[in-house]
Amino acid sequence: MTRKYFHHRFLLILPLILLIVMPVQSLAQNYDLLLKGGHVIDPKNEIDAPRDVAIKDGIIARVAQDISEESAERVVDASGLYITPGLIDIHSHNYHGTVPNRSWSNSFGSLPPDGFTFRSGVTTTVDVGGAGWRNFQHFKEQVIDRSRTRVLAFINIVGDGMSGMPEQNLNDMDPRMTSIAANRFSEVVGVKIAHYSGHDWEPYHRTVEAAERSGIPVMVDFGGAQPPLPLDQLLLEVLRPGDIYTHAFGGGVAVRQAVTDDDGNLRDGMMEAQERGIIFDIGHGGGSFFYDVAVPATEQGLWPNTISTDLHTGSMNDGMKDMLNVVSKIMNLGMPLQKAIEASTWKPAQVIQREDLGHLSEGAEADIAVLRLKHGNFGFPDARGYNITGSRKLEAELTLREGRVVWDLNGIAATPFQE
Repeated sequence: MTRKYFHHRFLLILPLILLIVMPVQSLAQNYDLLLKGGHVIDPKNEIDAPRDVAIKDGIIARVAQDISEESAERVVDASGLYITPGLIDIHSHNYHGTVPNRSWSNSFGSLPPDGFTFRSGVTTTVDVGGAGWRNFQHFKEQVIDRSRTRVLAFINIVGDGMSGMPEQNLNDMDPRMTSIAANRFSEVVGVKIAHYSGHDWEPYHRTVEAAERSGIPVMVDFGGAQPPLPLDQLLLEVLRPGDIYTHAFGGGVAVRQAVTDDDGNLRDGMMEAQERGIIFDIGHGGGSFFYDVAVPATEQGLWPNTISTDLHTGSMNDGMKDMLNVVSKIMNLGMPLQKAIEASTWKPAQVIQREDLGHLSEGAEADIAVLRLKHGNFGFPDARGYNITGSRKLEAELTLREGRVVWDLNGIAATPFQE
C-alpha cells in the first residue's frame, strides 16, 4: 500500500480519534451567554418558575432548571430577577423627523425608538399611523432600517400619515393603495385610523376594508364628534374580532364616550365586545388614561388585553413615562404580575400576528428582558395628574436584542474591573 493511501485513511479516522481523546468538557455546547438563577415568566410556554436561559448565536438555545456555568462563555447572575420575553409595545410614535407642523409623521413629536425602548425592556415597538402609503418608504429608510429596536407599524389609512389636519381628508383614505403598501412592506402589521372628527362612519369602514384586503387587524384611536358617536356601535358593528380599540381607559369627554358612563358603570356592550374578540389596548399617552375610567372599569372586570405606551414627546415626561411604568401601574390596579407580562409580550405578539415574538421558546430569537420587581411606596399619576400609590414597580436590569446586551442598568453582564 502506498503512503498516499495511508494518509487518506488517516484523515478518514482522525475525527474518531479526536472524539476518543478530547476531554468531555470540550465536547459540551459552548453557549455565548447564560442567564443563571432567574425566575422565568413565559406565558406562551406556561413557564412561571426558576429557570436558566442559554443563548447561542442570537438564538435561545436552551431553557432548563440547571444549566452548567462551564457551558457558557459569559454567565449573568439573574438571582432575584425575572426573565421574560422582550416586551412588545404595540402603540408608539417613532416616525421622528424635523418637518414642523406634522404631528407624528416625520416630525418633532415622534421619538427615535432606541433611546426609549431597551431601557424599559422593550425589544419590539410598533409605530401606529405615523406613515401612510405615500410616505411609508421614507419612514422605513429613516427609522425602521436605522434602528436596533425591531420597529413594526400600523399603516395609516390616510395616505399622508399622521400629519395633522390631513387626517380629516376622506379623499386620501384609499383602502386599495393602503393594502398595496401593507402587502409590500413586511413591517406592516395592521391599519390605523386616528383623530377623525365627524359623524361619518365611512373612514372606519375604509380602514376595515384595507385591513381585510391584507389580512391584518385594525387599530382605532376613536375621534371626536358632538354628540359623540356611540362606542358600542364601533365595537360591535364596525370592528371585527381581533381589531384593537386603543386608549381603552381614555375618553369621557364631550366628544368621545368612555367605556364607563358618568356614574362609573360600564356601558352596555363593553364586556360583550371583549368576549367577541375586540382587543382593549391601554395606549396611555399624554391624555388617554384616566383613573376615573380605569378604576371602575377594572373593578367591573374590564381588564386590558394589551398594555402599551402611546410614546411621544408629549407623554414621555408625563404620567406615562415608559412601558414598565405603565405595566407597573396596571399591576397596582390589581392585575397579577404574570398577566401583566402576558399583556406586554405574548398577547400583543398574537394580536399583531407575529407569533415568532413574545416568548422564550428554544429556537426563538433571543429578545429578552431581565426585570427587577421593586417593593416600596411608588406614585403613579394618570394623564390628568391624579395620583395613586402602589407598592410594586418593575425596572429593567438587562435587555437583550438578538442575544446582544443593549441595556445593562447596573453592569450585571459587564466584566468586573480589576486594577
